[in-house]
Amino acid sequence: MALGEIRNFLHPLPGVYSSGQPLAHQFNEIAAAGVQAVINLALADSEGALPHEGGLVTSLGMDYFHLPVSFEAPTLERLRLFCDLMRVLEGRCLWVHCVLNWRVSAFLYLYHRRILGWNEEESSRFLLPGWQPDGVWRGFIDRALEARF
Repeated sequence: MALGEIRNFLHPLPGVYSSGQPLAHQFNEIAAAGVQAVINLALADSEGALPHEGGLVTSLGMDYFHLPVSFEAPTLERLRLFCDLMRVLEGRCLWVHCVLNWRVSAFLYLYHRRILGWNEEESSRFLLPGWQPDGVWRGFIDRALEARF
């Protein structure tokens, strides 16, 4: 199995992978790719969620962080927590996922734009091609670009 077979897979730069929800067996390939930590932004009851994902990931030698983000109502507080976590994990090989890689796209884009100070073009590499943020996510992204961090 290739990593590219994982739903909405992106590898925007060395040491950072993102995707929709991996299947249980796909975490073996994720670990084999050298990933050191997995961040899950999906809710525990999201479509396709793995009930014991944390145990599976840690059994494969990776660290696991679950930071659920409501798709219908993302908050700046959750974004701040995500940014803090990204800072703590700096330099480690990361896999960040949610259900479809939409939440993740927005959060990684905003982290690189707001915290690391990357420009629009550089930060856009984290956005899933073809994803058009709806009113909720367009508004959230706009608020986050104006918010104080």
